[in-house]
Amino acid sequence: MDLNLTGRRALVTGSSNGLGAAAARMLAAEGAAVVVHGRNLDRARAVEAAVLAAGGRAEVAIGDLGTDAGADAVAAAALAGGPIDILVNNVGIYGHLAWREASADHWAQIYNVNVISGVRMIHRLVEPMTGRGWGRVITIGGGLASQPMKEQPHYNATLAARHNLAVSLARELGGTGVTSNVVSPGAILVDSVRDLVTSIAPDRGWTGTWADIEAAATEDWVPNDINRFGRPEEVAAAVAYLAGDQAGYISGATVRVDGGLIRSAF
Repeated sequence: MDLNLTGRRALVTGSSNGLGAAAARMLAAEGAAVVVHGRNLDRARAVEAAVLAAGGRAEVAIGDLGTDAGADAVAAAALAGGPIDILVNNVGIYGHLAWREASADHWAQIYNVNVISGVRMIHRLVEPMTGRGWGRVITIGGGLASQPMKEQPHYNATLAARHNLAVSLARELGGTGVTSNVVSPGAILVDSVRDLVTSIAPDRGWTGTWADIEAAATEDWVPNDINRFGRPEEVAAAVAYLAGDQAGYISGATVRVDGGLIRSAF
């Protein structure tokens, strides 16, 4: 399927590693010019180099989206090469804390990064899309938005906020040619998830090779219909689809890429 992304420009926030890097590579493979964002120049340059080596087009924007000044710098760098047509709000932090451990400061910090950073980029990049009559805003959410666990309550709450703001934005953008949707991953095997699973495995009784640990963690912790963790490229494929012309009739939707982890008919 040709997603008709040639000539489009995409900014993927938090794309110097993990899901964001996979989304940037996928969008570039589909013809979009991608702006790789991160706070670490070397890591962002590595993703840029991988895109260029594969024949794609890429640039880098460095800055901390947890501040207004950082968001200004990232927006300016992204727009220096031309208008942004596709904004993927992916940047976020994760805290594996219990209720008794997550202080009010933890809540404020994670909300600023996981929610307000996306708002900052929407404010800076979406209005020009409406003027051109075409655009895509894709928010990376998560199943814990609707089915939170008792752990990391502050993180769960930010995912719910991300889903909510994306749907509100879709209503705001009605009739403009710009859509807003959510890609909601389940447990995806990025480096940080592998590190977390490895760290908690001894206490959970998950032993053996990594394949053994993944199988046990999937069964005990994130049971799903596919019986494994997802892969970053599977999430990136959903992002690329929502960015394309064929997704022009999808608005305010949540596309779950979770192997059936969320047990809901709707």
